[in-house]
Amino acid sequence: MEPAGIPPPSCAPDREAEEPPGSPALPAERPRDGEPARKAREEAAAERSSGRGPAERGGGRRGPEEREARAVRAVRAVRRPRVTVDSSKAKTSLEALKISLRQLRWREFPFGRRLPCDIYWHGVSFHDNYIFSGQVNKFPGMTEMVRKVTLSRAVRTMQDLFPVEYNFYPRSWILPEEFPLFVDEVRMMKESDPSWKPTFIVKPDGGCQGDGIYLIKDPNDVRLAGSLQSRPAVVQEYICKPLLVDKLKFDIRLYVLLKSLEPLEIYIAKDGLSRFCTEPYQEPTLKNLHQVFMHLTNYSLNIHSGNFIHSDNANTGSKRTFSSILCRLSSRGADVKKVWSDIISLVIKTIIALTPELKVYYQSDIPAGKPGPTCFQILGFDILLMKNLKPMLLEVNANPSMRIEHEQELSPGVFENVPSPVDEEVKVAVIRDTLRLVDPQKKKRKDFQSQSSEHVSETKEDLLDAGPGGGLDYDTSRNTEAGLPSLCLKQVFPKYAKQFNYLRLVDRVAALFIRFLGVKGTTKLGPTGFRTFIRNCKLSNSSFSMASVDILYIDITRRWNSVGIDHRESGMCLQAFVEAFFCLAQKKYKSLPLHEQVASLIDFCEYHLAALDEKRLLCGRGVVERRSAAVPCLTDGLEGTAALHAPLLNRTAAAGKFAGCRSHRYPGAVSPGAGRD
Repeated sequence: MEPAGIPPPSCAPDREAEEPPGSPALPAERPRDGEPARKAREEAAAERSSGRGPAERGGGRRGPEEREARAVRAVRAVRRPRVTVDSSKAKTSLEALKISLRQLRWREFPFGRRLPCDIYWHGVSFHDNYIFSGQVNKFPGMTEMVRKVTLSRAVRTMQDLFPVEYNFYPRSWILPEEFPLFVDEVRMMKESDPSWKPTFIVKPDGGCQGDGIYLIKDPNDVRLAGSLQSRPAVVQEYICKPLLVDKLKFDIRLYVLLKSLEPLEIYIAKDGLSRFCTEPYQEPTLKNLHQVFMHLTNYSLNIHSGNFIHSDNANTGSKRTFSSILCRLSSRGADVKKVWSDIISLVIKTIIALTPELKVYYQSDIPAGKPGPTCFQILGFDILLMKNLKPMLLEVNANPSMRIEHEQELSPGVFENVPSPVDEEVKVAVIRDTLRLVDPQKKKRKDFQSQSSEHVSETKEDLLDAGPGGGLDYDTSRNTEAGLPSLCLKQVFPKYAKQFNYLRLVDRVAALFIRFLGVKGTTKLGPTGFRTFIRNCKLSNSSFSMASVDILYIDITRRWNSVGIDHRESGMCLQAFVEAFFCLAQKKYKSLPLHEQVASLIDFCEYHLAALDEKRLLCGRGVVERRSAAVPCLTDGLEGTAALHAPLLNRTAAAGKFAGCRSHRYPGAVSPGAGRD
């Protein structure tokens, strides 16, 4: 069952997310309240409790000065500090970020700040700055995870488990390691279907903005010489029948917010960008393979074409809003709700494929129990619609461009940055509403609003009497969202979690991998950790001895290390562990499909680990109880020693409570003595 699609936009371009013209500048911050202000608040509180106002206390009518002073005191009573954002590393997204902060009336620190900020906005990666608190707009490891080779491996793992659900990603091979396999498979497919005349597209692993991409008709045309060994590539089957608009090929840049890894929380922007080629499309032939303006939709390439059209209209030009394309499709009778539903499924499934290894990176950079920031990230999904309106994933960008201007050549060699209304309409809304969703003071504001609502209602008349200038320099619970449009980001997970949770098998395998890593901060499993995993999960037996376990570990680890995944650490990476886990599942459950084999082995491992945890808790609880029972004997004849044993008694109570929680979580777990061989 697929999720319900986002309702199609009206034919008029949606301007809801556009920045209001003339956004106000950030107001200057008022000095902190001192002793006089504190006394004024105390006097105001005393007046409210006694039921007497200033007029009654002074014996006369309240004058304008008295009303204004009381209004100022009321505003100060409801003030709270504004959210602070460090934008010193924002790079190309700086202008869109500044507009968003002005609309939110948050404080920007463009050159950094000695004191911690609430949010750190990085332009490239998590490691742009060393931070130990707050929130940062990058996940550790995301840049590595969405590289073309790593993304292809992650999606291929899911295709092995769920081939039908993950048919939105083109058939791919990783070069140079899979070049012989690529040649053999293409030869066999041509022999089975002589009419098949494929085209392939070669993409360098670390390439961006169309750099190094080229099309081929024959596997022997791959450029193996040069830097391919040091710079791997992915070769994919080229999609020859894309949807055309105005006879031009285009793709969709859709913005996705990964708000949280645990629990998984995903939002999709309701609008995106459609980026067009600048030459009419024809199916690939040997004559037109090298015409990049016909086949490649990259904006950074097509902007150099003489046919590129900069337009202020969202419905025309070489870059348009995605909503304008949907409106056009809707006018032709297309089911745009199904298009949106398919895109949502594609996004959720792709992120499910990425999250297992992201969690390994996350625990490496921010180990549990140590101080560190929380993370969120805006991702750019590049999606191509086929002629039958099926969406196909092209790639995922960890750092999608958030520029809202483009270069225009005024004269030969002289360029000027010119605003791009289409970019600004979409990108400012995405950044602003991302900040609204991760607002660290949202909960505080709700609590504060409930506490101060009574006081604000009592002084409403006096606030109006104070005039329009009263309180402009303060951020109150009322004016935080005032004047802002509704959110342009739609939550899709956990909203549709029930429909997709069955796909999260590798996520559970990654949890087992992380459990046995041992040393905090590492990303690879050593041989001792792998043996402990086998032993604790009771996976060894007479037909699969510990010697066989060691051979399996060495064989798989050596092969994965030879393809150059990461040589900074020795040991088994997550991809190698997943392959080993699949091998174990196939050995143990031979008659089932692969996804059922893996699911059964996961359940088996989780059951035995839960029983082991229960046994350890009960053993630890028994030791603590025996020690606590000895406390009265030790304290006979001593005075004041109860305080010395308070920590021990507290640990006893905590252990009992945790054991109860574990029993509730694993009601089927066996007792420590059950299930012994």
